[in-house]
Amino acid sequence: MLGKPMTNIIEARGISKAFGETKALAGVDLDIPQGTVLGLLGPNGAGKTTLVRIFATLLQPDSGTATIDGHNVVSEPQIVRSIIGLGGQFAAVDEHLTGRENIEMVGRLYGLGRSESKLAATEILERLTLTDAADRLVKTYSGGMRRRLDLGASLVGRPRVLILDEPTAGLDPRTRIELWEFIRDLVKEGTTLLLTTQYLEEADELADRIVVIDKGSVIAEGTSDQLKHRLGGDVLDLKVRRSVDLVRTANALRGIASEAPQIDASTNRVRVAVGEQKGVDLLLAAVRLVDEQGIALEDIGIRRPSLDDVFLALTGHSADEGEQGTP
Repeated sequence: MLGKPMTNIIEARGISKAFGETKALAGVDLDIPQGTVLGLLGPNGAGKTTLVRIFATLLQPDSGTATIDGHNVVSEPQIVRSIIGLGGQFAAVDEHLTGRENIEMVGRLYGLGRSESKLAATEILERLTLTDAADRLVKTYSGGMRRRLDLGASLVGRPRVLILDEPTAGLDPRTRIELWEFIRDLVKEGTTLLLTTQYLEEADELADRIVVIDKGSVIAEGTSDQLKHRLGGDVLDLKVRRSVDLVRTANALRGIASEAPQIDASTNRVRVAVGEQKGVDLLLAAVRLVDEQGIALEDIGIRRPSLDDVFLALTGHSADEGEQGTP
């Protein structure tokens, strides 16, 4: 017996937005089922933040429609705002207030009474392991603590939908992992999450489904495994000593590649999808081909494909090499 189909809590159709001559979004379609995590993946300038601002009713699209829980983000913004929580790229907290005062202030802005706001602050600070620092001024907080506090502020209204725009940007690895655990707990409790990120590992860890966006358009979507499967097997990863040898290395390896080799100039790497070929013989063949061209290597290995490989194959550049300046 088939299970009941999942209901989409977020839907977008044909969303376009331009800023002067710059087209930030070029007809984006998006569906997010209730209680799931969608990872919106793309480099700086891809259009991720523009789309987030439209969903958060902070920006109106030039064309297309977007709804959250059936409510149009343009014609019903007040209702939409009561459904969502938003965590932006930068911690929007008042450093001249304590952590507790920040959360209580947001509670009052949501229309909670004084006692309700105090209770919400206590619960959220405890959940974010900020209780010991609750009555310290935020200007004494570390960057990771401020980020957690900002995330806590987005939860005061108990949102059904949480929109997080690059929530771990700039955080150290330990704090990033702590935030991942917190996000997983929210999803277990039924929160729907739209997560934008440049970190391929983050999308791999958290998202049920991933949408890859580049230059304002959706270029691929699916689960992490489905996207990786597009490369069809293992990846031969080579790091060359000199960047001038990148193209020659790629050309030398075309004979053992199942698809055209991909060059990542930012890391001096050439990535070669090799299908089901494996083992020492493949490595020896690759080294021989490169050596015949007089190319010096710093590293070589075979591994399973990552989302970074997928992004490079789809766009021709890595996830942190996107065009700058587009919102």
